[in-house]
Amino acid sequence: MPSYEQLVAQLDPASTVLLTVECQQGVVGPDSALPELAAQARSSGALENIGRLVDVAHGAGVQVMHAVAERRPDGRGASRNARLFRAAERLPVQQHSGSKAVRVADPIEVADEDIVVRRLHGLSPLSGTDVDPLLRNLGCRTLVVTGVSANVAIPNAVFDAVNLGYTAVVPADAIAGVPPEYTPAMIRNTLALVATVTTTDDVLACWKAPRRAART
Repeated sequence: MPSYEQLVAQLDPASTVLLTVECQQGVVGPDSALPELAAQARSSGALENIGRLVDVAHGAGVQVMHAVAERRPDGRGASRNARLFRAAERLPVQQHSGSKAVRVADPIEVADEDIVVRRLHGLSPLSGTDVDPLLRNLGCRTLVVTGVSANVAIPNAVFDAVNLGYTAVVPADAIAGVPPEYTPAMIRNTLALVATVTTTDDVLACWKAPRRAART
């Protein structure tokens, strides 16, 4: 774990963006296409912690970005080159553009100043999307990665962020995957090698500290 001083330096609101990954109704909501993942996101406290991070980020002037995975009803442009994509086509709940399934789920509040980035293909919220140029235009140096799943999208996001030159920060209690024991093992053996691993409370302590003006 980094020291408080190191974390404060990394999490300066003027150069930090908080990213939520696939925290949408059709993934982590009550009517999820992936009920086991949705249940774990809620029972572990990860979804609640993401809501807390978003709430404090809004007050601290930290830019919040929501990465949503969706597909057109006709499937045009969707990836089909992996078993995961083909299985997703057969799920009873589809992440169709414009549907309730692709709305950001409670308890995460989407503010007017938040940016929602939607993708129709692939596994990563960064690769082949608008996220990277948006981050650069925002002056981002540190990307705080939260959401689901620890199995696929989260490690993709962290690796892509690091490869693109950002410092990745992962609150370990604000991501979730299945089975439950997989997430801490993946964090310890994989993400800890490339990202700053911390906790929701430690991130909140940095953003609640009395300092600096909000992003302009």
